[in-house]
Amino acid sequence: MERELFFDHALLPSGWAHDVRIGIAGGMIGSVAEKATRAGAERIAGIAVPGLPNVHCHGFQRAMAGLTERRGAADSFWTWREAMYRLLNSVSPDDVEAIAAFAYMQMLEAGFTAVGEFHYLHHDMDGGRYADLGEMAARIASASAETRIGLTLLPSFYAFGGFGGEPAAAAQRRCLNDPDRFLKLLDRTRAILAALPNARLGIAPHSLRAVTPDTLRAVCDAVPPGPIHIHAAEQMREVNESLAALGARPVEWLIDKIGLDQRWCVVHATHTTDREIRTLASTGAVVGLCPLTEASLGDGIFDAVSYLAAGGRFGIGSDSNIQIDAAAEMRQLEYGQRLTRRARNVMTLRPGKSTGRQIFETALADGAQALQQPIGEIAPGRRADIVLLDSDQPDLAPRRDDEWLDAWIFVVGRPAVRTVLTGGEVVVENGRHIAQPAIESRYRAVVAALRAS
Repeated sequence: MERELFFDHALLPSGWAHDVRIGIAGGMIGSVAEKATRAGAERIAGIAVPGLPNVHCHGFQRAMAGLTERRGAADSFWTWREAMYRLLNSVSPDDVEAIAAFAYMQMLEAGFTAVGEFHYLHHDMDGGRYADLGEMAARIASASAETRIGLTLLPSFYAFGGFGGEPAAAAQRRCLNDPDRFLKLLDRTRAILAALPNARLGIAPHSLRAVTPDTLRAVCDAVPPGPIHIHAAEQMREVNESLAALGARPVEWLIDKIGLDQRWCVVHATHTTDREIRTLASTGAVVGLCPLTEASLGDGIFDAVSYLAAGGRFGIGSDSNIQIDAAAEMRQLEYGQRLTRRARNVMTLRPGKSTGRQIFETALADGAQALQQPIGEIAPGRRADIVLLDSDQPDLAPRRDDEWLDAWIFVVGRPAVRTVLTGGEVVVENGRHIAQPAIESRYRAVVAALRAS
């Protein structure tokens, strides 16, 4: 049965429109009319914009947010990783489901309506198989179903502990598969996702240090043409080890030896040369930028301005989920570029164009590509994932059109999100997810138990 919704203002592919009426059937947008009459349609108040794809997430890491902010002897990404492994090796399937549901709920409340779950927690605490090889994948799918966020599940292929096939450490045992078992895991995950609306399946070779060239090619060649995500060049140590083991930098090696294309999302790509940036932009792949996590971990700053000028594509991710706020990720992206260039409005390549709109529209289109999700536009044939910004907010009320996006991203942030629809159904009202009490209660109990253990 088709529903008719009416919005006072909406960002359409053609630009800002007013008095917009859309028809929805089966969760998909069937029609869009501008300067329309309400005529019995359900009016939803606010400023309608497309829901944003979150291209990179490790859901379980939400439980450690704020717990790694005490200085150690030599704090770095690598010491943070040890703390992450301690959490990874203490969570049960029930815990993972509760934490992921809480993270996905917060994503929806912040304006993300689909998530790419880079999922590497596969096995029991001793590294043994669960009775169901896809136990953990099923828990991620369940969290998606409960919150109603669109899911692109990316089981991670993780076989080694370092470049050159170095044996994995004990802390990594829950992540490990050989190619044969990984392909069986994919088959089981595909069956799990078959019952879940708005789900896509891809793969995520963890990084070049966790695979070998032969095993990477084996898993990529054995899967259908779904999305492929990989961490690359996040840390200089990784770049140096790649040079020593493979004779090339990580992004350079992927371009030259694997052949990147539009299926690929290269996550972080922080430490890249001018040549890598230009060549990566020409492949059609998406770079997955996670500005808040990259700042938190001291990774460095990707040269997004040069990449964008070369025609590069990027999406936005929340990665370690230290703060789940779509506007804050976009703001941090622009501010990081400003700091390195000592200039303002640097992600906007055309004079007079809104910085907020440039970042938002790029992250919409390219994020949808990276997740292979039919979102990113309020247009026929797209899923009805729509975010309503609060037009009564003092910093939004006196503004208009692109000024609304700039105020959301650079001034108000998450509190500007009033209502969120996924597949045309309201999942966030007055800034709160409709299942918030139950999801939050489970999360509180899990985190309290983990802290006590």
